[in-house]
Amino acid sequence: MYKELKQKQGQIAVIGLGYVGLPIALEFARQFKVIGFDINSERIAMMRRGEDPSHEIAPEEFEGRDIAFTNDPEVLRQATFFVVAVPTPVDDYKVPDLKPLQRASETVGNVLKPGDYVVYESTVYPGCTEEDCLPILEQHSGLKLGVDFKIGYSPERINPGDKERTLTTILKIVSGSDAEALDEIAAVYESIIRAGVYKAPTIKVAEAAKVIENTQRDLNISLMNELSIIFDKMDIDTQEVIKAAGTKWNFLKFTPGLVGGHCIGVDPYYLLYKSRQLGYDPQVIHSGRRINDGMPAYIATKLVQMLIKKGRAPQQTKVLVMGITFKENVSDIRNSKVADLVRELMKYSVNVHIVDSHASPNEVAHEYNLTLMDAPSSQYDAVVMAVGHDEYRKLDIAYFRSIMTAQPVLLDLKGLYAKEETQGIEYWRM
Repeated sequence: MYKELKQKQGQIAVIGLGYVGLPIALEFARQFKVIGFDINSERIAMMRRGEDPSHEIAPEEFEGRDIAFTNDPEVLRQATFFVVAVPTPVDDYKVPDLKPLQRASETVGNVLKPGDYVVYESTVYPGCTEEDCLPILEQHSGLKLGVDFKIGYSPERINPGDKERTLTTILKIVSGSDAEALDEIAAVYESIIRAGVYKAPTIKVAEAAKVIENTQRDLNISLMNELSIIFDKMDIDTQEVIKAAGTKWNFLKFTPGLVGGHCIGVDPYYLLYKSRQLGYDPQVIHSGRRINDGMPAYIATKLVQMLIKKGRAPQQTKVLVMGITFKENVSDIRNSKVADLVRELMKYSVNVHIVDSHASPNEVAHEYNLTLMDAPSSQYDAVVMAVGHDEYRKLDIAYFRSIMTAQPVLLDLKGLYAKEETQGIEYWRM
C-alpha cells in the first residue's frame, strides 16, 4: 500500500476536514495524492480558496499541495487509503454521539474496494473501531476484513493553538487489524511524522491510550478545582499554594479552571459509557467530570455573592466576560464552558456583555444564542477574564479600572495578573 501511494498509483482520502483532518490532509499532500472530503460545501469552498475555516493554518500552507477538496462522495472511489477524522461529540445527556462516525463509515463503505485500507483518527472508546465501525464498512461494501480490506486506528494528537507542538513533531500512535496492516499504516504515517510512530499491539490499546490521555488531564484539573473551592473557603490563594507545592520535584503543576472543548471535557464520557455497558460504574472518572462540569455555576455564584456584599443587586449589575472560545488563541467555541458561565450569570438576571476577537459572532449566536459585542463599553461592575488570549495578557490593571465602576470586581479565571497590582479592585482568582 505504502509504495503504491508513494508512487501516486493510489490516493489518500481524508474524511472530515476540521481541526484534525485538514492539517493531516495537507501534510499528506506534500508527498501523496490526496482527496480532502467534507460534507460542508461552504467549508470546501473556503479550502479551495486556501482558507482554513478553523483559522489555524496559514494560506501559504495550502500552496503546492497535491490535494483536491470535494463534498462529492463519488470522488472517494479514486482513493485506496482512507483516513476518518470526524467529530465524536456527546449529546445533551453526555452520551457518546456516534452519528458522524457512523455516517462517515457508511460513506467509506459505499466506495470501499478490495485491497483498500481504512484508518480511524476520531477519539472513541476502546472497541468502537472494530465493534461499531467495522460492521458498517462490511455491510455497505459487501467485503470482509482481512480477506478484502484492512483497518487501523491512529489517534489524533492535534493541539489547537499550539505553534510549537505541531502535527509532525508529536509522536503518533498507530495500530492495525493484523501485522501487515500495522506495518503499512506505520510506513504511511512515518513518511510525514518527523517525531516517528509508536506501534500499538492492538487497535483497542491505541483507542484506550487516546481516551485516557484526556481523562487523566480531566481528573488532575478536577482535583485542582476541588482544592480551589476548599482553599477559597479558607481564604487561601490556590495559585500561591500550587507555586509553593511546585518546589517539590515530583509535584504536577496542574491549575484550576474551566474544562471545555472537544477533548478533555468530552472524551471521559466515552470511557464512562463503555465501562457502564460492561457493568462497571466508574467512581473517580465520574466524580472528576461532575466537579469540572459544575465549575461555571460555582464561579457565577461566587461573583454574584461578591456583588451582593458590595450592595449591588444582581439585576442592576453589568458584567463583562472576556473570551468565549474553549481555550486561548483559537476560534473554536465548541463545548465552551464560558458559555455555561454566562448562562449561569443570566439566571441571576445579571446583564452580561461578551467580547472575543477570535470567535465568530455568527457561530456564537448559532451555537449558544448569545451575542458578541464588537468591543467593551464602560461602567462595568465586574469583569471576568475567562480566556487567556495573547491580547488580553497585554492589558494592565489601569485598563480595567477605566471601564469599571467604583468598587469593581475582577475575576481572573486564568490567573493572568499579579495580586499586588490590583489595588482598588476586588480581585479573585481560582
